[in-house]
Amino acid sequence: MLKNRLITAMILGAVFLGALFFLPNLAWALFLLVFILAGAWEWGGLVGYSRGGKIVFLVTTAAFAALLLPGLPGMELWNMRLSALLLLNATLFWAVLMPLWLAHRWRIGGRIAPVLVGWLLLLPPWIALLNLRHIGPQLVLVVMLTVALADSAAYFSGKRFGKHKLAPQISPGKTWEGLIGALIAVTLFAGALCLWKNFSLWLVVGFLTIVILSVIGDLFESLIKRHAGKKDSGSILPGHGGVMDRIDGLTSTLPLVAFYVYLPFYRDVLVNL
Repeated sequence: MLKNRLITAMILGAVFLGALFFLPNLAWALFLLVFILAGAWEWGGLVGYSRGGKIVFLVTTAAFAALLLPGLPGMELWNMRLSALLLLNATLFWAVLMPLWLAHRWRIGGRIAPVLVGWLLLLPPWIALLNLRHIGPQLVLVVMLTVALADSAAYFSGKRFGKHKLAPQISPGKTWEGLIGALIAVTLFAGALCLWKNFSLWLVVGFLTIVILSVIGDLFESLIKRHAGKKDSGSILPGHGGVMDRIDGLTSTLPLVAFYVYLPFYRDVLVNL
């Protein structure tokens, strides 16, 4: 299991790095969209859609994403406004609503809620990756490395020292010791980065916030899988499960990082709606 997990992670990492540093903007967007649409298919299964329902959700998600593709003539202003609104709503969803959702362990019901929540899970991280890459591929890499490091440190420290359950009714395998291990590992990583690049050490607080957000995203997907009676969101990635299993910590972190980084720009865009 661990061997398959490591091999899959190395292959995905190599492909992702090649795309991140060498693909032009539109090709980068389409490359990422493949994973988003795979996640859309898995989300349809998690919320109980029939095969037909999953196809409809997949197609509507693709159509929505098409409106946000970079470089479409005459769509630049619309693209900016819709991107800002999606990132704002994702920020509110994760920072305000999600703590309540996890505390009460709400179920997703009705016809509209699964669609809206699915779009908030999948489209804002995609937009965030497109926008953060404009600042620099290195920024994308640092954020994703932080989430990956936190996930790995939590896994190994939890396996070695875990005794106290973090959220036993949502994800019995997660422990406070695992969370502490993740926080320590990311603190060391962030501190070393700040010293190397001469950044303010206050940036460490931002990195630790990313860790907490990644845990929230992980717990939310665990809750959805528990309600669906499934261990994994899919089986496309050996050792990892599905795409949603691999990006759960990114769904909650990337939108908030992008919204924070672009806050002055998005504030002007939203004010002028």
